[in-house]
Parts: sequence; structure tokens; C-alpha cells
Amino acid sequence: MQKKRVVIIGSGPAGFAAALYTARAQLKPVLIAGNALGGQVSQTHEIENYLGFESLSGMELVQKFQSHVEHFGAQVVYDAVTEVDFTKGSPFTVKTHGETYLADTVIVTIGADPRKLKVPGEAEYIGRGVSYCGTCDGFFFRGKDVVVVGGGDSALEESLFLTRFANSVNIIHRRDTLRAGVQLQSRAKKNEKISFTWNTVVEEILGGDDGSVRAVRLKNVQTGEVYEKPTDGVFIFIGHVPNSQIFAGQLATNDNGYIITDQRYRTNVDGVFAAGEIQDEIWRQVITSAGQGAAAGMSAIHWLEEHEDELQPLEEAVQET
Repeated sequence: MQKKRVVIIGSGPAGFAAALYTARAQLKPVLIAGNALGGQVSQTHEIENYLGFESLSGMELVQKFQSHVEHFGAQVVYDAVTEVDFTKGSPFTVKTHGETYLADTVIVTIGADPRKLKVPGEAEYIGRGVSYCGTCDGFFFRGKDVVVVGGGDSALEESLFLTRFANSVNIIHRRDTLRAGVQLQSRAKKNEKISFTWNTVVEEILGGDDGSVRAVRLKNVQTGEVYEKPTDGVFIFIGHVPNSQIFAGQLATNDNGYIITDQRYRTNVDGVFAAGEIQDEIWRQVITSAGQGAAAGMSAIHWLEEHEDELQPLEEAVQET
């Protein structure tokens, strides 16, 4: 068992930013990386919208994050959290497969995953034609033909953004009406680059000899017709799933499962903070998550300063458990 001032759960941009700020405050934070260092960022083929870098891969950026925080004394642990106990107040219990931590403060940055189609070819072609972020990847489809899967606000907003680059955007929706707002629908339907395929689902994503997407296999849910549609890219916007299940019954969430915080990224549990896509339903960008993580880190620093007289010495807390 280890006693720490700060434990950070999650290794995306928010987690690393929180680690940077708390490490520079001499708090020696532990960042528990989870199953994949960097989260979704590490799977991104190329990033061009993170300030200071014209172009680099997601993994390159994550490696820079890690090097930066370790330089200032943060400890990156390659393990996943299996259980937490926030019910007794600080120090909080955080268990991983290999260790148990007692933490004066916890910063949750475990993120949210795009909801998957769960069809053949989807996982295989992520970063090679399959994307869950038009804002991130639209530029790489300049002059190309792409399809968008979904019918909500995100699908239409991203489709409109993609028209800045793509030659054509075909929105595939399983129903004959959209769930998006009326104004968004109007804008999309007026855009000459956008077309619609109704009552249709994607059954498979197909690749070419070059290892990238070449087509989708579609099925009309009314007629049963199955056919292929050539495309250079598949953008999937059918929602996100926040990774908040492990905190159920302890941290307050909204109806969609996102952790509720105030402007200082404080949760309903005093001493526990949350930042990044685990609490942000809107932006989902590397740079916004990093900013949120930095703010959460500063809030944790202030919390520790305010409660300094109440905190147990690190060695004493371990001995009492």
C-alpha cells in the first residue's frame, strides 16, 4: 500500500496536464495510465491542431507528455484501476491490479470512448479511414468522398465541418428522420455537398490493397437490400460512452453518465476532481482536455493547501490501515 498526495486516474491530455501542474508543485503525483497510455489520443494517426506542433502523431504527443511530467517528478504507472472508495473522505482508496493507493486527492481523467458500430472492419481501419472526430481528421480528406454515420447534432455538426475539405459527405441514418436540431437539419439539407441515405445501416467497412478504407457494405432496413458504396472515409457519430461506471454510487453524474463538476472541476466528493472527456460532453479536443486537466490540477493544489493541517503524514496514514 502506498500513500500519495495526488493520484490521477487516466493518461489522456487532461491526466498528463494535471500531473504536470501537481508535479511542479512538488506533490509527486501518481498517474495511473489505464489499459492504453494516452487513451484515444495515442490512436490518432496525425494531429495538426495542438498548439506548438504543426504535425505529429498521437503517440508522439503522448510520449512528449510523459517525458515532460516525469521530468518534474510525476510517476506514470502502467496499471488499471479496479476499485475506488470515496465514501469515507480523504484519504481515498484507489486499487489497481497490482497496488492499493491512499490518496489525499484524486483527479479523475479517465475519458469517454466513442460509441462503436461494432461491425467488421471498424477496428481494423481506425486511423486509416475510420474516424470518430471530423474536427480532428477532416483535413486529411481534402477532395475525398466520405460517409458519416449518425443522425444527431454531432453527426450534422461534423458533417458540415467536413464539407470544408471533402468533395462529398453522405450521411447514413438508420431511420427516415433525423434527431438533430431543426436549424442544423436545415443547414445540412441546404449544403450542396451533403446527401442522405435513409433507413440504412453499415454492416461492414471494407479496405483496399493500400490498407485504407475503400467502401462500406450497407443494408436498407426496410427492403433488406445489401450493397456496397465506395468511400474514402467513414466518420462515426453515434454518441460517446463515459468511463464512469467504476465510480457509480460515489460520484454524481448526469443522465448520460458524465461526471458533474463545478467551474473548478470539483465533484460532489470533497477532494475529488474530474476533468477532460469524463465530464466534458461538448468539445472533446486534445487542447481543451489539457486545459481542463491543468485547471483540475491547480484546484487540487489549492485544496491540499487549504486542508494542510488535516492531512496525515504519508508514513502515518499507511501504518494506520
